[in-house]
Amino acid sequence: MAALSLGMPAIRRSPSAAPSIEGRPDVAGLVDRFGRVARDLRVSITSACSLRCTYCMPAEGLPVIPRDELLSADEIARLVGIAVRDLGVHEVRFTGGEPLTRPDLVEIIALSAAAAPGTPLALTTNGIGLDRKAQALADAGLSRVNVSLDTLDREHFTRLTRRDRLPRVLDGIAAAHRAGLGPLKVNAVAMRETLHDAPALLAWAIDHGCRLRFIEQMPLDADEQWKRDNMVDADELLEVLGERFVLEPVGRDDPSAPAEEWLVDGGPATVGIIASVTRSFCAACDRTRLTAEGSVRSCLFGDDETDLRGMLRGGADDATIADRWRAAMWGKQAGHGIDAADFVRPVRSMGGIGG
Repeated sequence: MAALSLGMPAIRRSPSAAPSIEGRPDVAGLVDRFGRVARDLRVSITSACSLRCTYCMPAEGLPVIPRDELLSADEIARLVGIAVRDLGVHEVRFTGGEPLTRPDLVEIIALSAAAAPGTPLALTTNGIGLDRKAQALADAGLSRVNVSLDTLDREHFTRLTRRDRLPRVLDGIAAAHRAGLGPLKVNAVAMRETLHDAPALLAWAIDHGCRLRFIEQMPLDADEQWKRDNMVDADELLEVLGERFVLEPVGRDDPSAPAEEWLVDGGPATVGIIASVTRSFCAACDRTRLTAEGSVRSCLFGDDETDLRGMLRGGADDATIADRWRAAMWGKQAGHGIDAADFVRPVRSMGGIGG
């Protein structure tokens, strides 16, 4: 078996041993043993990033994945086509690392749009460089973007990301608006050092036509500094936001959506909170993930990975690849178990897994 190293203990990946499918119903979709159906595909296309956010990357970044170990644009598009055509996937999101660091990103989007016509294609990005590529991405078939932005305080941004690039992020958001890549969502990780910047960020998002979603920090940082008793949870965040705004809970439009929504000052604007740790939505999870090296990862917190890249390059047909993908998802774990006494954090950090 081949070992994969991303600056952390190696994950064992087996291209030959198929996961067990005992008891699986004979259905086309990506069902698991708990009755969930995966319809949302997250495709990581790189572990490289232009920032070094403390909750994700080590200061030196993650080791570069050799080019021949990354899925090519054609391989990504082929898997997107299989997912949509054969496995019931309804939406595809490209992640990283930072997707904009891949020089063939526009080609990836164009080929994927052709492989899965009519399927919404989204991008999660830090926005750096988006000002130069937003229109080309829209023309290639990208539907919308989520931009990561944790604070508008330039000093706090620089400390958190280890880079002084806040103006570049704001330029990228403006370009995405001009290109029609909406609804544009802004994702902010709720951190202790930027907690009191949250109301200003929400006011800015409303003024600039962005849908803001705060995310509880998860134990996915490469430096392994996350501690349950120091994280900013949803209740504390709501208390801080409530000092400036009147918030009215409206819940979730879609049970599988990760964000709970609140009306802001009577609406129509809303703010979302993805309380991944304290208000787990694992029971309704509808995601399937591909790593940048072409492995199916059934759960963000599960270290089991099923290699599809070897099958792609070994001549397997689409039906065989789809069956392997179904088997991988059938074995998905019930939940992340962060609050359990025996919780073990995943070997990969968020940058290595893909957001």
